[in-house]
Amino acid sequence: MLLDPGMDLTLRPMRYPDFYERYRAAIRNTWTVEEVDLHSDLADLAKMTPEERHLINRLVAFFATGDSIVANNLVLNLYQHVNAPEARLYLSRQLFEEAVHVQFYLTLLDTYLPDHDERVKAFAAVEHIPSIRDKAEFCFRWIDSLGGLRRLESRDDRRAFLLNLICFAACIEGLFFYGAFAYVYWFRSRGLLGGLATGTNWVFRDESMHMEFAFSVVDTVRAEEPDLFDDELGAQVTRMLEEAVEAELAFAADLCGDGLAGMSAERMRQYLEYVADQRLARLGLPARYGTANPFAFMELQDVQELANFFERRVSAYQVAVEGNVTFDESF
Repeated sequence: MLLDPGMDLTLRPMRYPDFYERYRAAIRNTWTVEEVDLHSDLADLAKMTPEERHLINRLVAFFATGDSIVANNLVLNLYQHVNAPEARLYLSRQLFEEAVHVQFYLTLLDTYLPDHDERVKAFAAVEHIPSIRDKAEFCFRWIDSLGGLRRLESRDDRRAFLLNLICFAACIEGLFFYGAFAYVYWFRSRGLLGGLATGTNWVFRDESMHMEFAFSVVDTVRAEEPDLFDDELGAQVTRMLEEAVEAELAFAADLCGDGLAGMSAERMRQYLEYVADQRLARLGLPARYGTANPFAFMELQDVQELANFFERRVSAYQVAVEGNVTFDESF
């Protein structure tokens, strides 16, 4: 089974072809940081209010370390326990994508914060900005939750692994990052920071694929070992998401202060509760909040964005497919 101890090295016969197809899809969605023009955002930054500048500075400070934390958990906890080489192919690709995201945010900070001291503070945000530190500590606690577990020998070991996997998919990539994306798309809805929005489109797509891969691992384990999924596990996942929502709400209060036109901590609370319910539904668990999405500009973000090819590079870019294509191919 997928979580059996060991590290199977045989790709044929392939036990989980869906994981291999997800790896291939990720390869087709390759992008590079050099394709993102952040310098076009500088004029927008210059005309922002102090409140807006505070929001964007806090946001890029979170970006500075967010993907590095995810990459660390992938290496320390996920790769060694998913016992299928086709699944590890996808995780290897995910690690590459996290590295691209780290490079993107490094470039973002170098562009947005030309002052050396400001950049240093941004990279140290997990140490001196309470709202970011609290989110980081939430992540670190779940990274450490497996306690250096080397093999999933028992039912409790497997459940601990599932909770770690679900946390990083649903709470961190699926909630913390989605909250951050909402601020970016709020700026975009006002015609601001188009360069940041373009890069975020590609990051958004990658993170959505990471999240869905993790959930597909959960689906596979549920089918193979249904006894791992009981009311206690469901309650633990719900409490985990509640805690993540509270941490992200504290971050929203820090970013939004008394509120800006179209963006406030209260509206972000509604959005986060809506997203949390979406994650619970994907895991087959009851909704916790029953809150509607307050942000119309986020409603289309779960599908690939359409763009005028002649105006700018389409954000739904995929690398060219090599090889021969015949007219009897199934598309």
